[in-house]
Amino acid sequence: MQGTVDGFSYGLVTPLVAYLMACLGGALGLRCTTRAMLVAHSWRPAWLALGSAAIGSGIWTMHFVAMMGFSVEETPIHYDKPLTYASLGLAMVMVGVGIFIVGYRGASGTALFTGGTITGLGIASMHYLGMAGLRLNGTLQYDTVMVAASVVIGVVAATSALWAAGQVRGFLWSVGASLVMGLAVSGMHYTGMAALTVHLHGAGVTSPGDSPASLLAPMLIGPLAFLCLAAVVVIFDPLMVTGKPDQVRVEHKPGVPADEVTHHPSRRPQLRVGRQQSYHSARTPQNR
Repeated sequence: MQGTVDGFSYGLVTPLVAYLMACLGGALGLRCTTRAMLVAHSWRPAWLALGSAAIGSGIWTMHFVAMMGFSVEETPIHYDKPLTYASLGLAMVMVGVGIFIVGYRGASGTALFTGGTITGLGIASMHYLGMAGLRLNGTLQYDTVMVAASVVIGVVAATSALWAAGQVRGFLWSVGASLVMGLAVSGMHYTGMAALTVHLHGAGVTSPGDSPASLLAPMLIGPLAFLCLAAVVVIFDPLMVTGKPDQVRVEHKPGVPADEVTHHPSRRPQLRVGRQQSYHSARTPQNR
């Protein structure tokens, strides 16, 4: 017997909130990746790791917020917690691999293709591993063509997002890129859900059970808290908004003579001239 699947038990509430979660995670991850490309190598791993965790948490949160609206009329749904959290770890790791490739190799050519493919496969793997954590009185079956389409959407979305992280510097452009990324990730999720059919083990009556929202809400507290902390980091770092590189060292700033730092003997005559000119220009008309 085929179960009656409903992916929108709460109407448009869960799709909209899920989309916003995907956009938030994408925006934070893109800004962190952009920031990583503007700093010295010693700080780059930290920003790339933060970006990976933000995107992974955002995608995972988006998936399970959307799953709050998923129900099968004939059977209650439960979730295997180890598999559910494993899907979060998988998303962070695979997204991280793709982001680190682009962060160190650049958002172009082979590096972009490789990083985007790994990240997209990570998004898809997170989705289907999370679905494997469902526990109900039935068997989940998928349409192969629709599954392949969802994977392609995930890869294209990831590649586009990584390209934007490497090319886009303005804050508003990054917001626009995150909106597109959120739409693509949501599209990937609902394409995968459209491929799903549930075959029940028996034609029993509807069994009582907890709602998906009550089961998933406690699991979402941690990732949501992390996204809020990552947002605070982004807000209070001005370079994340301006997209400007770090300031150069003092000895390379215009107007600061290099001789005052290096004391190179060959440049001392030029330094005296510069000081003499500065001294004469600073004299007042009364002292001339």
